[in-house]
Amino acid sequence: MTTAKKTTAAAVTDVKALEAAVASGKETVEAFVKAGVDAQSKAVEQTMTLTKEQVEKAQTAFFKTYGEMQVFGKDNVEAMFRASSIAAKGMEAFSRAVFAFAQAQVESQMGATKAILGCTSLRQVVDVQTNLAKTSFDTVVAEGSKFSEMATKVANEAFEPIQARVNVAVEKFMKPAA
Repeated sequence: MTTAKKTTAAAVTDVKALEAAVASGKETVEAFVKAGVDAQSKAVEQTMTLTKEQVEKAQTAFFKTYGEMQVFGKDNVEAMFRASSIAAKGMEAFSRAVFAFAQAQVESQMGATKAILGCTSLRQVVDVQTNLAKTSFDTVVAEGSKFSEMATKVANEAFEPIQARVNVAVEKFMKPAA
């Protein structure tokens, strides 16, 4: 009878330790996802700020007359709005992907917890944990690559309208003054 109580107490302790490990894993994934989103947002914001500054500097240096500057400035603002719109849509898609990833990770953790609770031996618990760790690592690596590709694509697409405006500025600058 005493051995059965010890085994039951050990099982309860193991389940509590497992729940703590799952909670810790969930917090780690959520922190990783949040850090990634924050880093991407800051990078896009810095890129937009730097680009705006460069366009404004080029605008001032390249154009002497008020009329040209007014038209050029209006076109630059429109390009910035297009770029901002593209970046916002891209960040929205990126956020949806991050949320879906986080939700899938939580569901995976819950499934693993249920599987562990159904185990009848320590070997089964170890096998479930090993499989969960491998699957989680592979998923994080794959999703990290996906997020990186998404961020690069959004940055390139958002920069296109600005690049077009820079090209116009260079063409005007290279034209000999009349």
